[in-house]
Amino acid sequence: MTMKKALTIAGSDTSGGAGQQADLKTFQELGVFGMTALTVIVAQDPHNKWFHEVFPIDVTILEKQIETVLAGIGVDAVKTGMLGTTELVDLATRKIKQYDLKNVVVDPVMICKGADEALHPEIAVSLREVLLPHATVATPNLFEAGILSQMGALKSVDDMKEAAKRIHDFGTSYVVVKGGSKLQSGNAVDVFYDGKTIEVMESERFETSFTHGAGCTFSAAICAELAKGSSVHNAVAVAKEFITEAIRHSFALNKYVGPTNHGAYRMKKHGEAIC
Repeated sequence: MTMKKALTIAGSDTSGGAGQQADLKTFQELGVFGMTALTVIVAQDPHNKWFHEVFPIDVTILEKQIETVLAGIGVDAVKTGMLGTTELVDLATRKIKQYDLKNVVVDPVMICKGADEALHPEIAVSLREVLLPHATVATPNLFEAGILSQMGALKSVDDMKEAAKRIHDFGTSYVVVKGGSKLQSGNAVDVFYDGKTIEVMESERFETSFTHGAGCTFSAAICAELAKGSSVHNAVAVAKEFITEAIRHSFALNKYVGPTNHGAYRMKKHGEAIC
């Protein structure tokens, strides 16, 4: 059997719960071989309330990493995460076009948990105008969807639906606006739009702050399922189940952060005890 392969073009989360670390764990859990192209390094300061510092990788180094994978090996799907500069957005887009990649998941990361504002406002413009037209699936959270759609703060499911439509208009084939537990709703709510039909996807909501890396994990699960040949709708459905179990069994690393549990979905399917 040929192992399916996926590439994550994203940042490194030193604490291990988000970024490429979350992507690789998710790929592995879903039976896909993961490869990486590092865009930024994120460090957290334990002496300053876990303040996030972001260090972009030189664009030439990122290009060599991407070439290693795309020219030297090949992939069945690719996802992007944190792209810390407009130059990195431009490069990722150019490589997607150069290699005519088909299964492209864009997680339009604009902010780190623990940070107070978007990394760079100009990145939103670059994502909107340069990268999103080449995305198979975009997975913005409420904040990101509000910025990308230029609607501002999204406060209802109707707002999420409108934002999904606007983002789709940029050329993205499918859009998932992640409401999660941020809306005042009894369930965790996401909106899925395929250009014709809006679907509200709901799952159990958990009262927890241990959700570090949830967005990365969700988009990585979609990427993994697309690599295995799933339809976009089925890939999103699996990702929704995967992240629900990961959050259900999330845990604390320290007093500042708690990641999701990437093994929970597999262990539940196999009837294993989940710690």
